[in-house]
Amino acid sequence: MTTRDTRDENLPVEDAEVPVGTEADEQQDPDAVLAEASASADEDALADAGLSQEGTATTGGSAAVRRPGRRASLSSRLYNGEAGLDVVGHSRLIYKITAVVVLLCIASMIFRGFNFGIDFEGGNSFRLPGDSSEVDQVRAAAEEAGADVASAQVVGGNTLLVRTGQLDNDTEQTVAAAMAEAAGIDPSEVSAESVSAEWGSDITDQALIALAVFLVAVILFLALRFEPKMAVGAIAALLHDIVVTAGVYSLIGFEVTPSTVIGFLTILGFSLYDTVVVFDKVDENTKGLEKSVRMTWSEAANLAVNQTLMRSINTSVIALLPVAGLLFVGAGLLGVGTLKDLALVLFVGLAAGAYSSIFLATPIVADLKEREPEIIALRKRVQARRSAAARQGGSRPAAAAAGAVASPRRKAPARGRSGVAVAELPQQAEADVVIESPSSVRPEPGSGATAAPRPGVRPQRPGTGRRPSGKRRR
Repeated sequence: MTTRDTRDENLPVEDAEVPVGTEADEQQDPDAVLAEASASADEDALADAGLSQEGTATTGGSAAVRRPGRRASLSSRLYNGEAGLDVVGHSRLIYKITAVVVLLCIASMIFRGFNFGIDFEGGNSFRLPGDSSEVDQVRAAAEEAGADVASAQVVGGNTLLVRTGQLDNDTEQTVAAAMAEAAGIDPSEVSAESVSAEWGSDITDQALIALAVFLVAVILFLALRFEPKMAVGAIAALLHDIVVTAGVYSLIGFEVTPSTVIGFLTILGFSLYDTVVVFDKVDENTKGLEKSVRMTWSEAANLAVNQTLMRSINTSVIALLPVAGLLFVGAGLLGVGTLKDLALVLFVGLAAGAYSSIFLATPIVADLKEREPEIIALRKRVQARRSAAARQGGSRPAAAAAGAVASPRRKAPARGRSGVAVAELPQQAEADVVIESPSSVRPEPGSGATAAPRPGVRPQRPGTGRRPSGKRRR
């Protein structure tokens, strides 16, 4: 017996002789080989192959149990665009929730109304030296003098600002003297100003004109850059932001000032920016979709939402942090009342804009696009292709035909209720090259020549020793 035919049992596995050949391949433990391959492959490689590290794979009729893989965290899946949120598929639920919120805001604006400041309704304002401890005394003195006080607050740290309704000259002087006496200062230190209601009306008209110009510019830009249906979705998202912000402002009852108008115009720009980012990814995913027949238009749009979801969240959080500081720290804790009007509008508007750009604008565009004849034909071709694949390939393509959420990966693994992934392998592999072996060459009877080789026989070396389980050949 030669050295190749024997093996020292005391040698370590690394030094043991590994047999090769057809018989050695047949003697390998398929369970051990599959387990080793699963352990050495990473998650991305398995996903590209249509497999998963979790569950059980079948090979040649025998089941090989794989070790369970670690599921990626929610933050990791968000950053990679793999969260799998079916936003477009749940558009009807989103519309219902949005409609309820919008109706509540409209009802508040109709029945509760707004607390317009003197800049819009006209009135008088008084400035005098003082601090926060004197605000209540000065306010009470002004009301006893016959003034309808709209607001009294500290500005600049050492100045009291009192705003009242419209007063005549005599009442104005009486109120100024009463406030000076309450603050313990000379009446000449009280500065009185009168604001006409026409000035506030001019501000309102200019704001409406600016809003109309802004909306027209947005419609033209989106219609030329993308398509008219995307302009419709963006305008619907902007109107949602305006109504929700105005409704919350009406519910809280803050005074409407010129800072409020500036805040409204600011949030429109932010909402448009976030919506355009999502639309740009939607446009990228839907190009050439009719030729590839990979997914429907709605699935491609939903994939774009998932791919830009983390970007939208990051942008919104970064924008909301300083605004929250102005609202809760500046106006709430420090009592700087001049900041609360602008801070409230920005905080509510930025949050509403983040919601509308992710959950409202794209579903509206998808619903409008799904009514086009070309998109309807595309959906029918995709469904027919998936149905044909389901009939030929079994249960795995059927999952895709059921309307699974599109994923940015090239091929997502099929997951059942028990987490079992089945690897479909070909029943017979065809060799491109015929390899001859010494055992396939037979000597001619009575001569030293050899006969014609038997085609298709693989090389075979002597030795039938069993190969170590799961060991690679060297």
